[in-house]
Amino acid sequence: MSFLFSIGEMAKLFHLNIRTLRYYDELGILRPEHVNPETNYRYYSTNQFERLNTIKYLRALDVPLEQIAGFLEEKEVATILSIFEEQREHVRDKQKQLALIEKKIANRIEQIESALSAPYGQIAVKHIPQRRVVVLEQRFSPSDDLEPLIRDLSKAHALDDALFLGKVGISISQEDLERRQYNRYSAVFVVVEAEDGVEEAGTILPEGTYISVLFQGTHEEAAPNYDSLLDYLQASGYLIGGNSVEITIIDAGMTSDTGEFVTELQIPVIQKGPNTNLP
Repeated sequence: MSFLFSIGEMAKLFHLNIRTLRYYDELGILRPEHVNPETNYRYYSTNQFERLNTIKYLRALDVPLEQIAGFLEEKEVATILSIFEEQREHVRDKQKQLALIEKKIANRIEQIESALSAPYGQIAVKHIPQRRVVVLEQRFSPSDDLEPLIRDLSKAHALDDALFLGKVGISISQEDLERRQYNRYSAVFVVVEAEDGVEEAGTILPEGTYISVLFQGTHEEAAPNYDSLLDYLQASGYLIGGNSVEITIIDAGMTSDTGEFVTELQIPVIQKGPNTNLP
């Protein structure tokens, strides 16, 4: 019996866990050459080395065990070629998914680093490209819990909850901004980026000029910052061009310290006349 290897020896030779070999036995893709009827110990022979090498090679290519079992039942070149072609498409799909994940990570890093390094309370005039958002129109106050509204938004549009980190916004209507009434919001929305894989739907926030300010704090602390924006708007010859965009970039999903929250307010603007000097 010297030509036989115990399950432990086989595991060491092929750098596998003993549990893996037992599992292969259960699946029927690698049965022991001999099982001692008294001790139930499993023994393997050199005749099984090629089969195990094939299994390890195909698993390294991420081929499912079910497919491997089917191939081992009837080994043919056409079958292995079909497996390779299928795995190549699988790998290409994974590469696309990983590229999207990398893009999402890069976006969040850029967003957070920008929020951490920005001068808080400093008003800026910026040109912002169009953005696609999914909106739930609902009246609520700054002190209301946003989570039920976010869940309603997610449910209404069948959105993946993973979309919401750092991308949820709320809005004050143009009418309320003109009245400087900041005690009620008109909508909650989520910004949808190309890599989110959401079907073309929702609302477009138009490309245009916005005045914006970042501050440390939550939505409940937005009112004085809205006043600063509107004072700047009036002094600079602008008119309000639409509803506000208010996004907490660093929120409870990233930190439990509300003092570390960073919120950005944006108001779309238009010029009063052609002779107005831009700041």
